[in-house]
Amino acid sequence: MADAAPTDAPAGEPPAATAEPAVLRGCPVTDVGGQVVVHPTREEYLDVLRRLLDDGYDQCLDVFGVDYLTHPGRTTLPDGIVPERYEVVLLLINHRDHTRLRVRVQVPDAEAELPSLFELWPGTEAPERETFDMFGIRFSGHPDLTRILMPEDWVGHPLRKDYDVGAIPVQFSPGHTAPPGGRG
Repeated sequence: MADAAPTDAPAGEPPAATAEPAVLRGCPVTDVGGQVVVHPTREEYLDVLRRLLDDGYDQCLDVFGVDYLTHPGRTTLPDGIVPERYEVVLLLINHRDHTRLRVRVQVPDAEAELPSLFELWPGTEAPERETFDMFGIRFSGHPDLTRILMPEDWVGHPLRKDYDVGAIPVQFSPGHTAPPGGRG
Protein backbone atom coordinates (compact mmCIF):
# COMPACT_ATOMS: atom_id res chain seq x y z
CA MET A 1 0.00 0.00 0.00
CA ALA A 2 2.76 2.35 -1.01
CA ASP A 3 0.59 5.33 -1.92
CA ALA A 4 -2.03 4.95 0.83
CA ALA A 5 -2.35 7.90 3.18
CA PRO A 6 -3.65 7.62 6.74
CA THR A 7 -7.43 7.55 6.78
CA ASP A 8 -7.98 8.80 10.34
CA ALA A 9 -6.20 10.98 12.87
CA PRO A 10 -4.88 9.27 16.02
CA ALA A 11 -7.56 8.44 18.58
CA GLY A 12 -8.85 11.55 20.31
CA GLU A 13 -7.30 13.98 17.81
CA PRO A 14 -9.30 15.79 15.12
CA PRO A 15 -8.17 15.21 11.54
CA ALA A 16 -5.83 17.84 10.16
CA ALA A 17 -7.66 20.47 8.14
CA THR A 18 -5.04 20.37 5.39
CA ALA A 19 -4.88 16.57 5.09
CA GLU A 20 -5.28 15.22 1.58
CA PRO A 21 -7.97 12.59 1.06
CA ALA A 22 -6.56 9.06 1.39
CA VAL A 23 -5.91 7.20 -1.87
CA LEU A 24 -4.63 3.79 -2.85
CA ARG A 25 -3.53 3.13 -6.42
CA GLY A 26 -5.24 6.39 -7.37
CA CYS A 27 -8.61 5.44 -5.83
CA PRO A 28 -10.31 7.00 -2.81
CA VAL A 29 -9.91 5.08 0.43
CA THR A 30 -12.10 5.01 3.52
CA ASP A 31 -11.71 3.31 6.87
CA VAL A 32 -14.63 1.24 8.11
CA GLY A 33 -14.17 -0.27 11.53
CA GLY A 34 -10.40 -0.30 11.10
CA GLN A 35 -10.50 -1.99 7.68
CA VAL A 36 -9.16 -0.17 4.64
CA VAL A 37 -11.78 0.11 1.89
CA VAL A 38 -10.76 1.17 -1.62
CA HIS A 39 -13.35 2.55 -4.07
CA PRO A 40 -12.31 2.18 -7.73
CA THR A 41 -14.63 3.16 -10.54
CA ARG A 42 -15.73 0.48 -13.00
CA GLU A 43 -13.19 1.82 -15.47
CA GLU A 44 -10.35 1.51 -12.92
CA TYR A 45 -11.51 -1.81 -11.47
CA LEU A 46 -9.45 -4.38 -13.37
CA ASP A 47 -6.25 -2.29 -13.52
CA VAL A 48 -6.41 -1.50 -9.79
CA LEU A 49 -6.96 -5.16 -8.92
CA ARG A 50 -4.01 -6.24 -11.10
CA ARG A 51 -1.85 -3.75 -9.23
CA LEU A 52 -3.14 -4.96 -5.86
CA LEU A 53 -2.24 -8.52 -6.84
CA ASP A 54 1.26 -7.25 -7.69
CA ASP A 55 1.31 -5.54 -4.27
CA GLY A 56 0.89 -8.91 -2.60
CA TYR A 57 -2.87 -9.30 -2.26
CA ASP A 58 -2.54 -12.93 -3.28
CA GLN A 59 -5.99 -14.22 -2.35
CA CYS A 60 -9.50 -12.99 -3.04
CA LEU A 61 -11.55 -14.31 -0.14
CA ASP A 62 -14.97 -13.36 -1.50
CA VAL A 63 -16.90 -11.55 -4.21
CA PHE A 64 -20.50 -10.57 -3.55
CA GLY A 65 -23.18 -8.16 -4.64
CA VAL A 66 -25.36 -5.64 -2.84
CA ASP A 67 -28.60 -4.13 -4.18
CA TYR A 68 -29.25 -0.64 -2.78
CA LEU A 69 -32.59 -0.13 -4.59
CA THR A 70 -34.61 0.33 -1.39
CA HIS A 71 -31.86 1.14 1.11
CA PRO A 72 -32.51 4.64 2.48
CA GLY A 73 -29.54 4.71 4.90
CA ARG A 74 -26.87 3.71 2.42
CA THR A 75 -23.27 3.84 3.55
CA THR A 76 -21.62 7.06 2.49
CA LEU A 77 -19.16 6.98 -0.37
CA PRO A 78 -16.06 9.14 -0.78
CA ASP A 79 -16.16 12.26 -2.94
CA GLY A 80 -16.03 11.45 -6.65
CA ILE A 81 -17.72 8.04 -6.31
CA VAL A 82 -21.26 8.12 -7.67
CA PRO A 83 -23.67 5.72 -5.93
CA GLU A 84 -25.33 3.19 -8.21
CA ARG A 85 -28.02 0.61 -7.64
CA TYR A 86 -25.55 -2.28 -7.29
CA GLU A 87 -22.24 -2.63 -5.62
CA VAL A 88 -19.75 -5.49 -5.96
CA VAL A 89 -17.59 -6.04 -2.90
CA LEU A 90 -14.33 -8.00 -2.79
CA LEU A 91 -12.35 -9.08 0.23
CA LEU A 92 -8.62 -9.40 -0.44
CA ILE A 93 -5.84 -10.68 1.80
CA ASN A 94 -2.09 -10.23 1.68
CA HIS A 95 -0.64 -13.27 3.44
CA ARG A 96 2.90 -11.88 3.45
CA ASP A 97 2.02 -8.65 5.25
CA HIS A 98 -1.02 -10.02 7.10
CA THR A 99 -3.30 -7.28 5.79
CA ARG A 100 -6.82 -7.29 4.45
CA LEU A 101 -8.46 -4.94 2.01
CA ARG A 102 -12.05 -4.44 0.99
CA VAL A 103 -12.84 -3.22 -2.54
CA ARG A 104 -16.23 -1.65 -3.32
CA VAL A 105 -17.14 -0.84 -6.91
CA GLN A 106 -20.41 0.78 -8.00
CA VAL A 107 -22.34 -0.98 -10.79
CA PRO A 108 -25.25 0.74 -12.57
CA ASP A 109 -28.53 -1.06 -13.14
CA ALA A 110 -28.51 -0.32 -16.89
CA GLU A 111 -25.03 -1.86 -17.39
CA ALA A 112 -24.70 -4.40 -14.58
CA GLU A 113 -21.37 -5.85 -15.71
CA LEU A 114 -17.75 -6.00 -14.58
CA PRO A 115 -14.70 -7.84 -15.91
CA SER A 116 -14.16 -11.28 -14.39
CA LEU A 117 -11.28 -11.68 -11.96
CA PHE A 118 -10.82 -15.37 -12.81
CA GLU A 119 -7.49 -14.76 -14.58
CA LEU A 120 -6.13 -12.96 -11.49
CA TRP A 121 -7.64 -15.16 -8.79
CA PRO A 122 -9.08 -18.45 -10.14
CA GLY A 123 -10.97 -18.90 -6.85
CA THR A 124 -13.35 -16.12 -7.88
CA GLU A 125 -15.10 -18.37 -10.40
CA ALA A 126 -17.79 -19.60 -7.98
CA PRO A 127 -18.53 -16.33 -6.11
CA GLU A 128 -18.83 -14.45 -9.42
CA ARG A 129 -21.34 -17.10 -10.56
CA GLU A 130 -23.27 -16.68 -7.29
CA THR A 131 -23.34 -12.89 -7.74
CA PHE A 132 -24.58 -13.34 -11.31
CA ASP A 133 -27.19 -15.90 -10.23
CA MET A 134 -28.57 -13.90 -7.30
CA PHE A 135 -28.22 -10.30 -8.62
CA GLY A 136 -27.87 -10.59 -12.41
CA ILE A 137 -24.51 -8.79 -12.41
CA ARG A 138 -22.51 -10.19 -15.33
CA PHE A 139 -18.75 -10.80 -15.32
CA SER A 140 -17.30 -10.49 -18.83
CA GLY A 141 -14.60 -13.02 -19.63
CA HIS A 142 -15.85 -15.49 -17.01
CA PRO A 143 -15.14 -19.11 -18.09
CA ASP A 144 -18.64 -20.44 -17.19
CA LEU A 145 -21.09 -17.71 -16.21
CA THR A 146 -24.09 -19.96 -15.58
CA ARG A 147 -26.41 -20.35 -12.63
CA ILE A 148 -24.85 -22.04 -9.61
CA LEU A 149 -27.59 -21.92 -6.94
CA MET A 150 -30.85 -21.68 -8.85
CA PRO A 151 -32.08 -24.10 -11.54
CA GLU A 152 -30.97 -23.19 -15.08
CA ASP A 153 -34.57 -22.39 -16.10
CA TRP A 154 -35.18 -20.05 -13.13
CA VAL A 155 -36.51 -16.64 -14.13
CA GLY A 156 -35.03 -13.63 -12.36
CA HIS A 157 -32.43 -13.01 -9.69
CA PRO A 158 -33.74 -13.67 -6.16
CA LEU A 159 -31.60 -11.21 -4.17
CA ARG A 160 -32.64 -8.17 -6.20
CA LYS A 161 -34.79 -5.87 -4.10
CA ASP A 162 -37.47 -5.75 -6.82
CA TYR A 163 -37.71 -9.55 -7.15
CA ASP A 164 -41.24 -10.78 -6.40
CA VAL A 165 -40.86 -13.35 -3.65
CA GLY A 166 -44.39 -14.77 -3.86
CA ALA A 167 -45.48 -17.72 -1.78
CA ILE A 168 -44.84 -21.41 -2.25
CA PRO A 169 -46.81 -23.79 -0.04
CA VAL A 170 -44.57 -26.16 1.87
CA GLN A 171 -45.79 -29.66 2.64
CA PHE A 172 -44.87 -30.69 6.21
CA SER A 173 -46.68 -34.02 6.31
CA PRO A 174 -48.89 -35.96 3.89
CA GLY A 175 -52.03 -33.99 3.19
CA HIS A 176 -51.01 -30.98 5.28
CA THR A 177 -49.56 -27.79 3.76
CA ALA A 178 -48.82 -24.51 5.42
CA PRO A 179 -50.89 -21.55 4.20
CA PRO A 180 -48.88 -18.99 2.20
CA GLY A 181 -46.98 -16.76 4.59
CA GLY A 182 -48.23 -18.60 7.66
CA ARG A 183 -47.50 -21.50 9.91
CA GLY A 184 -49.35 -24.73 9.45
